[in-house]
Amino acid sequence: MLSCTYCLTYAQSNGDVKEKSGNPLFEGWYADPEGAVFGDEYWIYPTYSADFDEQTYMDAFSSSDLVHWTKHPRVLSNENVSWVKRALWAPAVIQANGKYYFFFGANDIKNNEQEGGIGVAIADNPAGPFKDALGKPLIGEIVNGAQPIDQFVFRDDDGQYYMYYGGWGHCNMVKLASDLLSLVPFDDGTLYKEVTPENYVEGPFMLKRNGKYYFMWSEGGWGGPDYCVAYAISDSPFGPFKREGKILQQDPSIATGAGHHSVIKGSGKDEWYIIYHRRPLDETAANSRVTCIDRLYFDEDGFIKPVKMTFEGVEPSPLKK
Repeated sequence: MLSCTYCLTYAQSNGDVKEKSGNPLFEGWYADPEGAVFGDEYWIYPTYSADFDEQTYMDAFSSSDLVHWTKHPRVLSNENVSWVKRALWAPAVIQANGKYYFFFGANDIKNNEQEGGIGVAIADNPAGPFKDALGKPLIGEIVNGAQPIDQFVFRDDDGQYYMYYGGWGHCNMVKLASDLLSLVPFDDGTLYKEVTPENYVEGPFMLKRNGKYYFMWSEGGWGGPDYCVAYAISDSPFGPFKREGKILQQDPSIATGAGHHSVIKGSGKDEWYIIYHRRPLDETAANSRVTCIDRLYFDEDGFIKPVKMTFEGVEPSPLKK
């Protein structure tokens, strides 16, 4: 596996005058990275990429500039969530109500008789330790055919929080209460709305830019080379989400299996980064996944340009001026 040190040297040896992050961003097998900005720091919360029975904890990484990253081990683990037994997946972390809320999927449930699903833990700071807030899953059943995994929490401009989630080719959205610990009905009285776009598999993400809602998701099989990211644009957080096309996919000169991403805003006015996992070319094992970052650009009409994966990564973008 490429190390960050190797990538930094590689970028500099090819004439770059600024130090770059390198890809992957840090050592180890990590997938499904959730990027967040808290104050003047960037944070990444990934899944520990290993056999399901070994996935009982999660690490986090922080940076002031996107280039130098500090590891925070075991910010969430089954030690603080009694019902988590295995398959701790795909964090979604937000700051609200003076706390940090860590949403996660666990136990890889296959039916409504099994215990597991989407839970939420809380901490006073982004490095945790996060502790279970409910003593049970927030969403612990299969609704509309969507396995309760891969949740993403989105705050709209009016302050309302929505969660998009789901595996098995189905995506639901729910409306969260202000304390983020329960679901509240939509205006029509329902708790779950299916918003599955064409070719959706898993890994939903929502971004709002210039009044438009950019809904993104992963397609293909997570363990194979064709894993990728596609997107839609809507005028509403409820859709409809008409697929525009792929924005991230394998590159035979860089890596395979590029998917399950998040997007963060940098220090510039319209400066965006995509954080995602991919599989090095010399690896074929499903869990051999590393966390990477590259620039994400929009064209003049507001469409997302295809992402160019790199080994060099990105230049510094400090949030503190």
